[in-house]
Amino acid sequence: MDHVASSAPGARSVPVCYRHPDRETGVRCTRCERPICPECMVSASVGFQCPECVHGGGPAHQHTPGGGGAGRTMAAARPRTVAGGPITADPRLLTKVLIGINIALFLVQLAVGESFTQRFEVIGQAYTPLIPGVQGIAQGQYYRLLTAMFLHAGFTHLLFNMLSLWWIGGPLEAALGRARYLALYAVSGLAGSALTYLLAAPNAPSLGASGAIFGLFGATGVLMRRLNYDMRPLFALLVINLIITFTPGFNIAWQAHVGGLVAGVVTGYAMVHAPRRNRALIQYGTCALVLVAVAVLTLVRTGQLT
Repeated sequence: MDHVASSAPGARSVPVCYRHPDRETGVRCTRCERPICPECMVSASVGFQCPECVHGGGPAHQHTPGGGGAGRTMAAARPRTVAGGPITADPRLLTKVLIGINIALFLVQLAVGESFTQRFEVIGQAYTPLIPGVQGIAQGQYYRLLTAMFLHAGFTHLLFNMLSLWWIGGPLEAALGRARYLALYAVSGLAGSALTYLLAAPNAPSLGASGAIFGLFGATGVLMRRLNYDMRPLFALLVINLIITFTPGFNIAWQAHVGGLVAGVVTGYAMVHAPRRNRALIQYGTCALVLVAVAVLTLVRTGQLT
């Protein structure tokens, strides 16, 4: 019997993953028909299978005719995630590494002081108090588009971003696989930095992982839609975040959030909807197109400022 979740007597039952009873899902293993969540899904020739069916619940080998009536054994294909990435022992490893990098660099910010932050945050063109001369991306410091993704303005800023990264990034990493997840994170963060550079005042600094995290939000929405999940909780959380983003007084770089969200939706769509034929080419090709857009925005703004 399926595990189901019901909020009230008579309410429509919603299946939950048989391995993670706290996660609702609309997807079932094509072999045993048990409901499975994205972390448990293994891409199969048709639909998805659960880890138990892949590793031992079904035929693990295929026999082909051989001489003398004997058969030759062919190993089954390596199990894959929804997006075609390899299944790993720790599906949240990369998320943990990213959180660790953010925390480590925040400690460096505290130890070194404001001069470190001013050297690596997004800023178009300005005189900074602790660094002599004009600084900014317009001066050729393009590395700021990347480094700003790992800096934070304070403990509260870091805490909320890292909690969001853990809650949203962990399941998404399990569903996409490490390489695709890292590509999504990188292009989303860079898109957020590029849009900030293009639209914000040239002397307005910006920093934080929220551009990349909004990209994860967007990709999660695409994945949930693909798997027929109830998207209302995600929409509610996204609306709350967008309200905070555009509320005066919070001093939030809305450009980074919007840029990351758009890049995340576009890249996430390619990740989960790419056909099996040439799947990796389509997925990483989309990432490359987003990076081209980032380069174009950056060059346009640099031309304006110089």
